[in-house]
Amino acid sequence: MAGKQTTTNTPQTPIAKAMTYEEVRKMHPMYFNIVKKRYWWFALSLLIIIPGIISLFIQGLNLGIDFTGGTMLDMKFNKPVTQTAITDTLKSVNLEGNVQLSNGNTVALIRTKALEETERNNLLTALQKKVGDFDRTALKEDKVGAAIGSELTHSAFWALAIASVLMLAYISFRFQFAFAVSGILALLHDILVTVGLFSIFQWQVDASFIAAVLTVFGYSINDTVVIFDRIRENEIRLKRGDSYEDMVDKSVWQTMGRSVKTVVTVLIALFAIFILGGESTKTFALAMLIGVFSGAYSSIFNASQILVEIKLRLSNNGRKLARAKV
Repeated sequence: MAGKQTTTNTPQTPIAKAMTYEEVRKMHPMYFNIVKKRYWWFALSLLIIIPGIISLFIQGLNLGIDFTGGTMLDMKFNKPVTQTAITDTLKSVNLEGNVQLSNGNTVALIRTKALEETERNNLLTALQKKVGDFDRTALKEDKVGAAIGSELTHSAFWALAIASVLMLAYISFRFQFAFAVSGILALLHDILVTVGLFSIFQWQVDASFIAAVLTVFGYSINDTVVIFDRIRENEIRLKRGDSYEDMVDKSVWQTMGRSVKTVVTVLIALFAIFILGGESTKTFALAMLIGVFSGAYSSIFNASQILVEIKLRLSNNGRKLARAKV
């Protein structure tokens, strides 16, 4: 019909459908203001980090044979054996070590501390009695040095340092320098929490611990960047007089569902590895459990809160300078 106007349904742009702070608060039945309580989150982190640092200086880490060296036994059993049976036998003679099985679980490679003749004989007797008969003529025994020396340990620290600098540069380029500093401090939090707890409880550290720490360092930044991206989007929409703290709080809650679902999924998988994976994967799984949980905490409760502190302090200093010039 002439004169009749047709209307088209155009999709809303992201800005048009942006939710207000009040709408975000109403969406979450468990809502509380995260940003306003940021000093509580900082205090909680320090409550774990400071004892961990003190423990590192006083008692250090409980280094395993990968760091200290020891005795390696290569033995062939007459029937398939289990890693648990060998590990339990080691514990029965007050020893600890790494066990690797091969050739249909009949060949065992056991690494433990440097054994005296009496300790060696006690261990072999216990293995034959509790695990099974083995071919003594095929038994190989070697004194081995540290699998991870100081050079490799230093290389791991250098890897963390170089990764930190590259992350600092990239996040500064993609976001702002304040975002980069906040993200790196949150990563440092995760590493200190993981290493500190291992020192406090004297859980043994082996080669897999280094791998876990490096993995945590790379994984933890992921969720932080997601939150930062939402903060950047909402920062563009800030109007004169709007609260920066409220904007960050809104951004954190907008990504809360994704953050919680992601970390719970990863923690379930790691917990399964820790329970069912055997002794050789326990250190890695435990370090990852602590690191991933700490990473989720720091992304939500630390990284964005440090950003708020930096922004507010820079803003206050700018105002003071402006007043001083007047």
